[in-house]
Amino acid sequence: MKKFLSAIMLVSAMLGVSAQDFRLDEKAGYFRNQGVDVMAFDDIYPEGHQSGLSLIMHGNRLATNGDVRFEQTPGQWQPVPKQRSRKLDAAGNSITTTLSFPDTSRHLAGFNPMIYPDFVFGYTVSVKGEGDAVIVSVDLDRPIPQSLAGKIGFNLELFPGALFGKPWMMDRASGIFPRQPNGPTLTLAENYPLAGNFNPAPKTNKEHLSGYHRGYNPILADDIIAEPYAVGKRFVLCPDDNLNRIVIESETSELKLFDGRMNHNNGWFVLRSDIAVGATKGAVRWIIRPSVVPDWKYSPVIQTSQVGYHPRQPKVAIIELDKREQSRAIPSLYRITEQGETEVFADAGREWGQFLRYNYIKFDFSGVGAEGLYRVRYGDAASSIFRISRDVYDRGVWQPVLEYFLPVQMCHMRVNEKYRVWHDLCHDDDALMAPTDCNHIDGYVQGPSTLTKYKSGDQVPGLNVGGWHDAGDFDLRVESQAGETYILTLAYEAFKVDYDATTVDQSKKLVEIHQPDGRNDILQQIEHGALSVVGAWNSLGRLYRGIICNDLRQYVLLGDAGAMTDGITGNSDDRWVFTENNPYRELTTAAELAAAARALKGFNDQLAAQSLSAATSIYNTTQGEGRARSAKIHAAAELFLTTGSKAYKDYITSESAFIAENIARTGWFLARAEKAMKDAGFSKSFRAALVKYKDALDKQSGETPYGIPYRPHIWGAGWDIQRIGYEYYFLHSAYPDVFGPDMVYDALNFILGCHPGSNTASFASGIGTKSAIPGYGLNRADWSYIPGGVVSGTALIRPDFPELLEFPYLWQQVEYVLGGGSSHYMFLVLAAQDISKQFK
Repeated sequence: MKKFLSAIMLVSAMLGVSAQDFRLDEKAGYFRNQGVDVMAFDDIYPEGHQSGLSLIMHGNRLATNGDVRFEQTPGQWQPVPKQRSRKLDAAGNSITTTLSFPDTSRHLAGFNPMIYPDFVFGYTVSVKGEGDAVIVSVDLDRPIPQSLAGKIGFNLELFPGALFGKPWMMDRASGIFPRQPNGPTLTLAENYPLAGNFNPAPKTNKEHLSGYHRGYNPILADDIIAEPYAVGKRFVLCPDDNLNRIVIESETSELKLFDGRMNHNNGWFVLRSDIAVGATKGAVRWIIRPSVVPDWKYSPVIQTSQVGYHPRQPKVAIIELDKREQSRAIPSLYRITEQGETEVFADAGREWGQFLRYNYIKFDFSGVGAEGLYRVRYGDAASSIFRISRDVYDRGVWQPVLEYFLPVQMCHMRVNEKYRVWHDLCHDDDALMAPTDCNHIDGYVQGPSTLTKYKSGDQVPGLNVGGWHDAGDFDLRVESQAGETYILTLAYEAFKVDYDATTVDQSKKLVEIHQPDGRNDILQQIEHGALSVVGAWNSLGRLYRGIICNDLRQYVLLGDAGAMTDGITGNSDDRWVFTENNPYRELTTAAELAAAARALKGFNDQLAAQSLSAATSIYNTTQGEGRARSAKIHAAAELFLTTGSKAYKDYITSESAFIAENIARTGWFLARAEKAMKDAGFSKSFRAALVKYKDALDKQSGETPYGIPYRPHIWGAGWDIQRIGYEYYFLHSAYPDVFGPDMVYDALNFILGCHPGSNTASFASGIGTKSAIPGYGLNRADWSYIPGGVVSGTALIRPDFPELLEFPYLWQQVEYVLGGGSSHYMFLVLAAQDISKQFK
């Protein structure tokens, strides 16, 4: 074995890799060694493969979630620990973290409920830099009992998307990481019978959560896993690749290499050491030696719109650099001609400074307006090719949202596209009233009453119409349904959208993509959203909280939505409808329905009248207190715009002080109403508050090189930035002397490729030279995408690493969503198009 290690070290030396020291950077909070970073328990999202020990190898996160787990290959419903403390010790060059099982707040409760085995213990994970290695050790505060032999171990997850076709070595065994999981399988005793009693009044029924043991269920998916590819004491990842090679040696139990995709489609490869029964001090000890390439630096990344620019709009490329890089090249703009590339503009650019872990230069080429194909170069780096053209937004940019994404997401319909069936007629058996005192797997909560005349388990009529599936979950949340309807309504009103590429036949429950039917597609989509919300209102006498599948096996469905239920009403596979008392959500929905009534008038007069009636009723019966106060004002504003009633105007003016104090929340939706109200006193205080708000926006926007308020968190920030740009447009449209157009363009450019990190893809799938493919939608298992779907976008690996992986199962990076994502994007493109038309 020693000869084997010496051979590896000799090969490393021959390949030009020198030993470096891993030092704890207290300011950053992790270990650094030139181009390799080792992070320890700074991230807090294990279900999303973001927590524990993580290794970033020369700009790519290759390993993560290094922590103690109860399963060899856990999924998102398997128990995760509760982190208690984290201590950095610069003198000792170490990070020490204390954790414990169970997290009682998650046992059969809350969003994403879990079932914890009946073993309470704490443990400490110490990560210490020692020369060219990082030493990981685990101490338990009590020994593992015999009943849990082989159940508890230390796992490290390896990112599949970077490893397909790449080699590994385990002692004298070797292999290639496969694209699909391969048998044989291994049968183990499941953890379910060992469940503890950590929540005296759980809201989640354990038997229902487990699917009553009727076959595969994600929460019981620890019983049949893949046999390990190899077992040994020393593992080498990517032995042929200096940039990604990692050598891991266990000084305690053997290492096992598993394929987590065998029991969870969204799983990762897992390297694991079981913790021996009776072990406490030094239960795990790993020596990790990542390959460190001497003097490696992050290659410059040029971020531009993947679609392009109108000749007269601002055009700024963002150049992202290793913060250790001292030299500078000259950014240049090249035009693509029949003869090749020709430089047309060069400038040193403006040094912006550091954001997250990189330095930035802004290269402004706004003065270039000649139409054509272009790219930006900086040294050896090049951007994607983009267009400068007056018609840059006129085709295939916002239209895929209406042509593809919204039709594909339509519930209670069969959706065809010529030869293709996107999904068959689905959920025609909606829906049963949810059980009372129920905590659903996706965060829905039904209280002690159904709040309606229907009892738990009753079939509620009128719910099998309208609505869109939310992302890959297939549920209909009221905020996504009414919110989507509202955004489409405001787009229709602001930009007079008239586009027909799709047949929508509500009587036949049939959609034919790219088969025009002579009716405006955006109005048909507004109608489809209102049908769901108003249909539920008519049946229930109140709003629904949402409609969602009732068990976990249905929830993880990949593929045809029509396969989720049998279409026969009144049986156990029917979805559940939830209700709630939530004044904020109810009043917001009232505002959205009031607006939809305007768009539907003359298109579907009956539905328009019902929408307005529901909005009025909600407004009149719902108190606007606390968080709901701004929502009540929102509802009054839309009802005023729809009806012109003085009562709504009077309510708005009575709240002028609150509105001014909360202008960041209220300004955008009152901008249209303020113009129509023609109240000099209100307008004066409102405008004064807006001027102060603009100053605050400018200050926040100046915190990043992207010109927008952007404070990254775990989830990708694309949806939030689109929402900011969408809301900002109404301020610009109403008060152009205060709010210039730049933030609309900046928000759109962020979505279309001008965002941090090495992946500069457009967040809008299928739109632009390079776009986010695959996406987290109904066809994610095929590594595919839905055109016009807009992903959540670049996420933050805490504390400072921006990441957008090409992997279909990371919802926090590549999920599609309703009630914002794609419709906000479409609105932004239409806004940019509209503003650009004003240029002469």
